[in-house]
Amino acid sequence: MSAKPRKMWGTKEMASCMQVMRVVQSYLDGQTDQVTARRVANHLDACRRCGLEASTYREIKAALARQAAPLDEESLERLRAFGSSLSQQTARGEAESGSGDTSPPA
Repeated sequence: MSAKPRKMWGTKEMASCMQVMRVVQSYLDGQTDQVTARRVANHLDACRRCGLEASTYREIKAALARQAAPLDEESLERLRAFGSSLSQQTARGEAESGSGDTSPPA
């Protein structure tokens, strides 16, 4: 019995919101392959919500770059975990219904 191939969401040229949220930080850091980068860029141009998410990440990254002292690794991991939880909540629709806690980690 052969395994059923996974169906990709979105189109050949554009990724789905869930796919974008999984790789947006890597994309913004320039750490994705060309195909992924093109699909994410197309999606960010077309999807206002994801475009705003990416804009927020860019602003955070720019603010961190302006700081004189580098962040410790524990702070970076908490920030990554917070970003990941936001993307998971968005994928589940909790962020839109207001039932998810989107406060940053302490």
